Amino acid sequence: MWPDHLGLPRGKYLPIRLAHKGTNHCVSTFALGYDRSMVPAPGSFLLEGLRDALSTFDPDQIHPGWEDDRTGVAVGHLTMEGEPYRFSPRYALQQALADWAALGYQVKVGIELEAYVLEPEDDGGWKRWETPRSMVYGTGRFADPVGVIDDIMRTAEASGFKVESVNAEFDESQFELTLEYDDALRAADDAFLFRVLAREVAIDHGLDLAFLGKPFSELSGTGVHVNFSMSDASGTNCFEDPSAEDGLSALAKQCLAGLVAHHPGMAALCAPTVNAYRRLQPGQINGYWANWGLEHRGAANRVPSARGAATRIENRLSDGAANIHLAVATVLQAARLGVVDDLECPPPLTGDGFEEIDTGVHVGESLAAALEDLKRDGRLIEAVSADVCANFIVNKTAEWERYIAAVGEDRPGSEVTPWGISQYLMYH
Repeated sequence: MWPDHLGLPRGKYLPIRLAHKGTNHCVSTFALGYDRSMVPAPGSFLLEGLRDALSTFDPDQIHPGWEDDRTGVAVGHLTMEGEPYRFSPRYALQQALADWAALGYQVKVGIELEAYVLEPEDDGGWKRWETPRSMVYGTGRFADPVGVIDDIMRTAEASGFKVESVNAEFDESQFELTLEYDDALRAADDAFLFRVLAREVAIDHGLDLAFLGKPFSELSGTGVHVNFSMSDASGTNCFEDPSAEDGLSALAKQCLAGLVAHHPGMAALCAPTVNAYRRLQPGQINGYWANWGLEHRGAANRVPSARGAATRIENRLSDGAANIHLAVATVLQAARLGVVDDLECPPPLTGDGFEEIDTGVHVGESLAAALEDLKRDGRLIEAVSADVCANFIVNKTAEWERYIAAVGEDRPGSEVTPWGISQYLMYH
């Protein structure tokens, strides 16, 4: 499997005797919308013959499959005519890691995923799973009456995924699922596959998982938090400076400066649906504001209190409809721009994060506004990948136009629409 432009898993089953050859896929997949409509986005070759890309994989990175004991699972690397397929978000992440390596740093990443468990409705739709005894940080059968989350955890471990923790989140049937810190590409690959595993295990229980940013108007949204740090050749965490009052190095402060400076431009890439902007609202403990804070969940970029090897930055902008590889690449490149452009870090958030905010800068009020912010941030586009962003902007502009045609004028902060649920929920 490999992640397409929407973050969806595409792939084929191969017999092991042929797997070393890889397999071709039509790259016009990169022209598809959620409704199967197609636009001639750059890199899709939709009007140039619908060309193929070759998907190959590293045999050392095969996970034991979760379908049965005879099927392995790997993440594919896309090439075209012997060169990396440059419109691939996974390749954009590889380039981000190469850019950081050129500065002398290796990147570690940890990814936190949030999701609601769903159950079927009589009309064929899906609703929130009823677990009335659930509470935040609840455990056992109060939170998970039939053991579906237990099964996801055990299946993940058996398939070689390193689960760090799982806990019930704030709202009923909402959970947080966190994977261990790892090398950045492996962490993104594993998070990509883990989301597929988690949903398929839930489906085996007659349930499903929704990673969508805002599946229910009246309930909390769900996010994807990208934690990262930089190590030097000796393995030392370069974000820590014990001599600094807050324990943070100049490198960490420049990364924070880049994340704050490019925050509006990052939004479309990290929160890439109409639905995402139902979650990204002020006072909702998410990535709305362009700021950072020390141990402050009201900031878009949180620096947890741990120091030493655990010193890290947690970016809280993305949601579960994001392409994981593209979201991580975007976070890492925005942070890198803070370093190479020698940006000055603003002061941390000290207010409550609800009514007391230290900035007036925030993400756009809609997907359309976020796309305009991205187009204005040429420095970020260049860093992430002009090719990937060109494909993304064309596809997402078409997605916005389909929404407006179906629903009409968008109102900032408006409720989740049936259109958004029908477009996104089954995929995210």
